[in-house]
Amino acid sequence: MIIYDTANKLAQEIKQSEEYINYKMAKETLNLNTELKNKIKQFEEIRYNVQVEVIQTGKHNEEGEKKVQELYLELIQNDEAKRFFETETKFNLIIADINKIIGEAIKGVIQ
Repeated sequence: MIIYDTANKLAQEIKQSEEYINYKMAKETLNLNTELKNKIKQFEEIRYNVQVEVIQTGKHNEEGEKKVQELYLELIQNDEAKRFFETETKFNLIIADINKIIGEAIKGVIQ
């Protein structure tokens, strides 16, 4: 079917995009620095837990949000971590945009 060919072509184009390549390189570089990788993992776990708490309770955890902000500010002092976050954000943005385009195309049948 043509739709699968199109999806496979999109997957290939994503893998060839500047955003994907830069993000992949940043992740590979980060994997070489175990200490920094662990700090980012810890940051992401705390950020996730704070977000889940807000969703579950409907209340902001100011202490948790402050901790996330402090950890982030500390991490971006490191050029490698800063590059990782920047490339991750750019990559996530194109994926979100693609999802939005697909969502708009099918919203008439899923509503």
